[in-house]
Amino acid sequence: MKKKQQNTPITVGFVALGCPKNMVDSEKMLASIVNHGMLITEDIENADVMVINTCGFIAPARQEAIDALTDAAKWKKKLPDRKIVAAGCLVQREGTNLFDEVKTIDAIVGLAHRDKIAEIIENLFKKPGRQIHIGGSNNFINDDSQRLLITPSHYAFLRISEGCSRRCSFCTIPDIRGNFRSKPMDMILKEASELVSSGVKELILIAQDSCNYGKDIGLKNGLVRLLEELEKLPGLCWLRIMYLYPANVDDELIEKIASSDKILNYVDIPIQHINNDILKAMKRTDTKEKTVSVIEKLRKAMPDVVIRTTVITGFPGETEVQFNELVEFIKWAKFDMLGCFAYCPEKNTPASNMPNQIADEIKHSRVDQIMLAQQSIAFEKAKGHIGQKLKVIVDAIGEEGFASGRYFGQAPDIDSLCLIENFKAEHGDIIAAEVIGTDEYDLIVKQL
Repeated sequence: MKKKQQNTPITVGFVALGCPKNMVDSEKMLASIVNHGMLITEDIENADVMVINTCGFIAPARQEAIDALTDAAKWKKKLPDRKIVAAGCLVQREGTNLFDEVKTIDAIVGLAHRDKIAEIIENLFKKPGRQIHIGGSNNFINDDSQRLLITPSHYAFLRISEGCSRRCSFCTIPDIRGNFRSKPMDMILKEASELVSSGVKELILIAQDSCNYGKDIGLKNGLVRLLEELEKLPGLCWLRIMYLYPANVDDELIEKIASSDKILNYVDIPIQHINNDILKAMKRTDTKEKTVSVIEKLRKAMPDVVIRTTVITGFPGETEVQFNELVEFIKWAKFDMLGCFAYCPEKNTPASNMPNQIADEIKHSRVDQIMLAQQSIAFEKAKGHIGQKLKVIVDAIGEEGFASGRYFGQAPDIDSLCLIENFKAEHGDIIAAEVIGTDEYDLIVKQL
């Protein structure tokens, strides 16, 4: 690659890491870059700039971001005129310390400066030296409209809030993204309408705690009211809600989901643990009794409801008895989908300074035990679908008639798939299908 010539478009390589909330930020930055006349390229070797939107939530995500930045440093070494921009949550968390870890970074861009990414890139070629953009308030509410979608064109994430105020003892999110802030409803509806008008059929609501929507701005039953407005959008087929704090899943919300033709009978309620002493140490306001009640109410209102959860094992002080209580609860609850994480101590969190930290080998052994228990549940549930007729949204079309998609009980990227036989539809279509078999977690379906 030759030295960049004046008056030629800046070419940008982009790496998007992290959760759906980070993905929305990446999509907004990509749109800004393109709208400023720059070119996004997959040909990294011929890019002028590498932008890495980082995650810094837990140690593995942090390491993934550092590895990506280190790879970019090797890329830059081949031609020092290239530029590296680090953005996102790890920048917000580490600040200028990130320069010590990867010395060839040219600019760091915090969350509040997301929408200035194009100007920051342009300035890198005008002004020598490092650029630091990490100031500003943690009270910002970003307008996420006019994004360049990374997802397939038929589904998109719809962010309804920023931050979190719960202060769980293991979590860094409040320090990274600030306290919980609801996005104004008119802003959400404008973005949703724009997405649906562009061909999006499935909107996936995301927040750190979707149940909390509206409470900070005096909006009573805010999430239910928002859902009622979103249901009115012509062209919207599926509405999926993620990240519902279990203690706040109330009767009105359950009734709203159960009675809707568009809101999917899919509930993501990250319980984290079930032992009340561990929940108290985690500074969670839910209890085993509340969680049991919520699960029973959901299944009574919606016999076909799909419930996803996440749990943490190896939290400081977790005894064998408390761990076994979690395993037995998982076997009782029979979650359709479950993710399990080994507790990871994060600096500046109360849990990292707690006594009785659990050895890594014990934590990983407990993760394995939980996932084996869940595997049996998931395989049994998958086989229970054989013979059922489902509506499936087509996500991907491969060669020789192969296609994959999802029924209402499968969220993109985190859940299992429907593998479609007898395929004769288009990308993004919602088709009628019958389950004819399973492939471990996945369903094998034929189009009707």
